[in-house]
Amino acid sequence: MTTTRPGRSAASTSDAAVTPGVIVALLTVYVVWGSTYLAIKYAVAGLPPFLAMGVRFLLAGTVLLVAVLALRGRAALRMTPTQLVTAAVVGLFLLVGGNGVVAVAEQDIDSGLAALLIAGTPLWVVLLRAVLRDRPSAGTVAGLLLGLTGVAVLLLPGVNGAADLGPMLLVCLSSVLWSCGTVLATRRPMPGDPFVTTVVEMAAGGAGLVVLGSFGGEWGRLDLDAVGASSWVAFGYLVVVGSVVGYSAYVWLLARAPLSLATTYAYVNPAVAVVLGALFLAEPLTLNVLVGGGIIIAAVAWVITSEARARRRPLPGRDAGACPVEPA
Repeated sequence: MTTTRPGRSAASTSDAAVTPGVIVALLTVYVVWGSTYLAIKYAVAGLPPFLAMGVRFLLAGTVLLVAVLALRGRAALRMTPTQLVTAAVVGLFLLVGGNGVVAVAEQDIDSGLAALLIAGTPLWVVLLRAVLRDRPSAGTVAGLLLGLTGVAVLLLPGVNGAADLGPMLLVCLSSVLWSCGTVLATRRPMPGDPFVTTVVEMAAGGAGLVVLGSFGGEWGRLDLDAVGASSWVAFGYLVVVGSVVGYSAYVWLLARAPLSLATTYAYVNPAVAVVLGALFLAEPLTLNVLVGGGIIIAAVAWVITSEARARRRPLPGRDAGACPVEPA
């Protein structure tokens, strides 16, 4: 959802105990963010993708805004114009370029395949950092090359069919755009409160998605009477569980668990998405999906481990080294 994280000291990061609450929060993030790809697949079967995702984030942002106001008051919303603009632009990259484009692609490709391609997001973040002269370590570069090999395996011509290549490349574009938002969020001033940042990002991203859907004629294609129950259930799940519960669990987890443990969602979520897609939609587990996906997940684990080791656990949220995978 977002790339910002609540700040905490390096000591608290490394010394945090793995309590039963931490385990519950971690499992929640694993299952919830891993299941959103399946939920999107169901949602876009009956709802236009941009409008569905736009309304999703506007509703979820409103819920979080009400919670922030109730728990912390209006003072929590104070931010500079620069912080506001940066958060809004990041929201456009993450939610329009990231989630919105994924929803469009999932009209034509399997949810598990989309999740595996999105799993390569940290690799694109590393590549963008290198372009911006933030030289990655040798271990990180090795992980990047390994991960790009996995992406190439998934995109092998003829393996998934020529009709799938366009949507698959669209998912790769989504991953790149999400990475741009990630890097921007670590290099420009952002609101100090991660929940407030999320509210701004969801407002900007949700509005952007609705505008795109409107220009794309999605209102004319929307027939509420024809939308099946499964699409409505999936949409509600994305709003309440995928956006509000999942993000809240992740923020709570980051404040109480080692960063190395919290970021394991980056390579667990894709596996969860593949399993759920196979169970609920009978999505095929082809050889290239298993091999390419396995290579990408291994590469992401390698990159995250190398970055954590090289940077000695920096303050969360202000370093692209903690680059997250895009939760759908």
